[in-house]
Amino acid sequence: MYRVLVSHDQAMLSRTAQRRYCVAGHDHHGHTHGHTHGHGHSRGGHGHHGHDHSPPANFSRAFAIGIALNLGFVIIEAGYGVIAHSVALLADAGHNLSDVLGLAVAWAGAALATRPPSKRFTYGLRGSSILAALLNALLLMVALGAIVLEAVQRFGEPASTMGTTVAAVAGIGILVNGVTAWLFARGRKGDINIRGAFLHMAGDALVSAGVVIAGLVIWRTGIGWIDPAVSLIIAGLIFWQTWGLLRESIEMSLDAVPRGINFDAVEQALCELEGVNRVHDLHIWPMSTTEPVLTAHLAMPGGAPGNAFLLAAQAMLHDRFGIGHATLQVETGAECAMGCVGDV
Repeated sequence: MYRVLVSHDQAMLSRTAQRRYCVAGHDHHGHTHGHTHGHGHSRGGHGHHGHDHSPPANFSRAFAIGIALNLGFVIIEAGYGVIAHSVALLADAGHNLSDVLGLAVAWAGAALATRPPSKRFTYGLRGSSILAALLNALLLMVALGAIVLEAVQRFGEPASTMGTTVAAVAGIGILVNGVTAWLFARGRKGDINIRGAFLHMAGDALVSAGVVIAGLVIWRTGIGWIDPAVSLIIAGLIFWQTWGLLRESIEMSLDAVPRGINFDAVEQALCELEGVNRVHDLHIWPMSTTEPVLTAHLAMPGGAPGNAFLLAAQAMLHDRFGIGHATLQVETGAECAMGCVGDV
């Protein structure tokens, strides 16, 4: 048995008809049956072929601009919310303040994720981007509770609201949030941390549009309860856009298989590699919000396949599943073919 850490290479390997011989012996519960067979490591069995840890796009400028724009708007919106007696404006200002904090957290997480590995943190601080996404979602949930509480209290004692002022200030919010969302648009599909920033800003632009409509309706009708009603609608939108982010960030924090990667499909693809008759101890988890990691044992009774096989296996994992960091442990010999079967 020997263990090799492989990274992306363009070499490709044709698949053979191994499917009928491949026994799915993966372990979903963390058992380590595959590590106790006592196979020796060959002297040259450890090889590093250039890790494919492509750094995520740098959004530092976008974070700086977004924080400056939104912080300035929060001050303006909160001030006019007090002047116009509008809980909708105050609620939206509170939400935007949480977004400023969220952008700062996301920025810090993105910056820490670029720190190099050390003897203490052997993966570097890439996991900080996951923690940033989780904290971002929790901040939004706190803001959600404050908005709902204030809106419910205002239903009992609705205040007179200056509808035109509300509409004008919220109109500025559409511009500020729209521009900020645009700054993060290109990174929203590949990084949950950046996606969180984008969703907050895009959602805020829509919320500001709703506040504009509410302000105009209040101006035309003078109905006071429309203001807290819009606040509750804002709260619903915040919850809707935050729930998915919160759930996914919790999953990542618990080392769940990243969304978009099918565990069974990865296992089957490894099984179909030439010479592999069994895959077990397959684990897939996120190193960061952009980098999935894989470890697996490949039972190959026919003998050690060599580096070309390992490079081609990783190329397949990278190209088909986006997994650029894979550690494959190859188990060889007749005793493996007999002894590796059975522990599930």
